Amino acid sequence: MEITAFVEFYNDVIVQYCIMKIQSFKKNNNEKTYVQNRNNPLLRMIYYLHRRWTNLPSAKVIPLGFIGIIIVGTFLLWLPCASRSAGSVPLSDCWFTAASATCVTGLVRYDTQRTWTLFGQVVILTMIQIGGVGFMAIVLSGLVAARRRIFLHTRRLMQDSISVGQVGGIVRITEFVMKGTFLIEGIGALLLSFYFIPRLGFGKGIWYSIFHSISAFCNAGFDLMGVWEPGSSLILVKTNWYMNIVYMLLITIGGLGFLVWKDLLDNRFHFNRLRLHSKLVLVTSAVLTFGGAIAIFLLEIGSPEFEALNLKGKILVSLFQSVTCRTAGFCTLDLGAMTSAAQAFMIFLMFIGSSSGSTGGGMKTTTFVVHVLSIRAIARRRKTIEAFHRSISEETVHTASCIAALYIFSALLFALIICSIEGNITFQEAFFETVSSVATVGSTLGLTAKLSMVSKLLLTVLMIFGRSGTVTMLYALTRRDKKVQAKYPAESITIG
Repeated sequence: MEITAFVEFYNDVIVQYCIMKIQSFKKNNNEKTYVQNRNNPLLRMIYYLHRRWTNLPSAKVIPLGFIGIIIVGTFLLWLPCASRSAGSVPLSDCWFTAASATCVTGLVRYDTQRTWTLFGQVVILTMIQIGGVGFMAIVLSGLVAARRRIFLHTRRLMQDSISVGQVGGIVRITEFVMKGTFLIEGIGALLLSFYFIPRLGFGKGIWYSIFHSISAFCNAGFDLMGVWEPGSSLILVKTNWYMNIVYMLLITIGGLGFLVWKDLLDNRFHFNRLRLHSKLVLVTSAVLTFGGAIAIFLLEIGSPEFEALNLKGKILVSLFQSVTCRTAGFCTLDLGAMTSAAQAFMIFLMFIGSSSGSTGGGMKTTTFVVHVLSIRAIARRRKTIEAFHRSISEETVHTASCIAALYIFSALLFALIICSIEGNITFQEAFFETVSSVATVGSTLGLTAKLSMVSKLLLTVLMIFGRSGTVTMLYALTRRDKKVQAKYPAESITIG
């Protein structure tokens, strides 16, 4: 009875609050208010939506949140003041750009600097920031700043948004994420200003520094280098060690993940004290970065653009491409002119992507390393998967297998569909584009600007799918089965 009374009291509070809000709006001074009592259909609808929102699982809230941001961004970019030539950008391309920015992908149909005005660039940068940090982190930070009470539903949404293992302490973690994000982006903008201000002047140089710092940290791949050459990305600074190092640091720090930063700071960078997750992320990221650079260096031998560089230039572009193709989408080489072997290896790196709870995408470094450890365990005839004197649960292994399968299957399926729609592109070109979309990388072989509206829509679906998380989308699209108490008898089947 006490519970029933509490629920009724809660409902009355919500209803009376809605009545008070709705009664404040009148058609004019002489007419009656819209709502006089709690039986009004509009009031009932408001209460119903409120109840549905609080009961909505995070698996549906996260993708719906991204879609909502994309819709708002689309109409803002469609405004005449957003583009340099009013009405020159079709609504479908505004949608594609908004999706690419919100999902921190970086695939674009038009050069960002030459197409969008300062207002349009601010809209794009805002979507990049929201998409990179996570819209739930922005919401929770706003509630904390307004000193509003944070309910359990919001805490759970934030937990799933940044891949935290527990709800406890989620507000402190959010504050750490936001402060750390703005601090690193600020330092990055300061470092980049030493390049842009002497070339563009103080005001414009500051804006370019802020834009590129946020874009690099959020692994978005958007740039304003079109001020010198349209669609050039970072090719103009491919031999500039200072700029390359700053970009690589921003991309790497953003791609490690918020929990890894906190673990490193809490343990004062003592590797042995770190959690297993942090150890696997750091080791795997280092191996992929330097191993990928060596592989790209060897596979690019014979490419005309690559051979035109000296040894230091070759080392620099190989290292930069190894870092950026995992999730950022910047480029210092013409990807379309690279060898087929190098392009295929980049697809492999794009699939892996960055780390869990980071600003980047992909199936994540931990997913990849779990598969590697699983292969090692089978080769050694062991029943458990181990790393750094810790064992990994079977549930984690099953989830990793599901994530990898969903990424590969979705990229292959959409590549086949795009090939059949376009008709004049090779499968490798289409596959490169779909992997870049689902892994939210943003690298392209020059195919993006040539695609039809249907193909662009398919790529935006992949972006949302990849940014929300494959397992999250799987939960959102399927109904949860009821728990079954009985357990069926096990039977062996032949594998391999």
